Amino acid sequence: MTIKLDGKLTAANIKANLAARVAQLKEQGIEPGLGTLLVGNDAGSVKYVAGKHADCAEIGVRSIKHELPADATFEQIADAVRDMNADPACTGYIVQLPLPRGIDQNAVIDLIDPAKDADGMHPYNLGELVLHVGGEITTPLPCTPRGVIELLGAYDIDLNGKEVCVLGRGITIGRTIGLMLTRRAVNATVTLCHTGTKDVADHMRRADVIVAAMGSAGFVKPDMIRDGAVLLDVGVSRVFDEEVGRWRVKGDVDKACYEKASAYSPNPGGVGPMTRAMLLANVVEMAERQLH
Repeated sequence: MTIKLDGKLTAANIKANLAARVAQLKEQGIEPGLGTLLVGNDAGSVKYVAGKHADCAEIGVRSIKHELPADATFEQIADAVRDMNADPACTGYIVQLPLPRGIDQNAVIDLIDPAKDADGMHPYNLGELVLHVGGEITTPLPCTPRGVIELLGAYDIDLNGKEVCVLGRGITIGRTIGLMLTRRAVNATVTLCHTGTKDVADHMRRADVIVAAMGSAGFVKPDMIRDGAVLLDVGVSRVFDEEVGRWRVKGDVDKACYEKASAYSPNPGGVGPMTRAMLLANVVEMAERQLH
């Protein structure tokens, strides 16, 4: 029987645990606060940021919102980042990407205080992840890869010794998930496929687990996967549904693959809710570190 990896349910359980930890922190005089910097009014970014603040309200974390117009200069954006670095009420924060054209995103990320990097994407924190093959990591972890691993763990899917094929080399997950999957605590073997990979389907057919993060709607077909594979669908594409007459989100995995898989994450409703839950987890953990 194929298992549906329900990200919504798993994220709800995680948030319930986080809410209890937030209450304990408040009893000790620490109130976690999540900051967001939104530049412009991109519909997807506006909706995503609003969802983050709704999550904050759900678990009792303070919301700190910074918004700038689409024509904001680099220095204005940098000033907002510095403000959050200096704000003691802001435990951790994110700069919502993408930034408007002409703004150097990496330069903005470099300005983030690594200790307040709720996305876990600052070069310092990524470097710590590279260095720590084993043992405990006390710096923020990238949210989407962490969400994938937590989702699999919630369903007792062991990755020790498994072959994992990652599709896509984006920084959000493709280039970072291998660092986490190959840590001794997980112990998987990872193949990263991208536009320069010859015969991607051959790599996919050998994999026990496929993490699809290409942003290519329905790319993964049933004839590309082995029987019993585990499918994590992280890709996001907007396609027009002629039957209902509106745009909708579609993942990288064709739904026809589900009956051939042993487990799959739906899209939407799979890794997305887990990413948001891991953002909250990073902020709560940052606050807990203040106690020590």
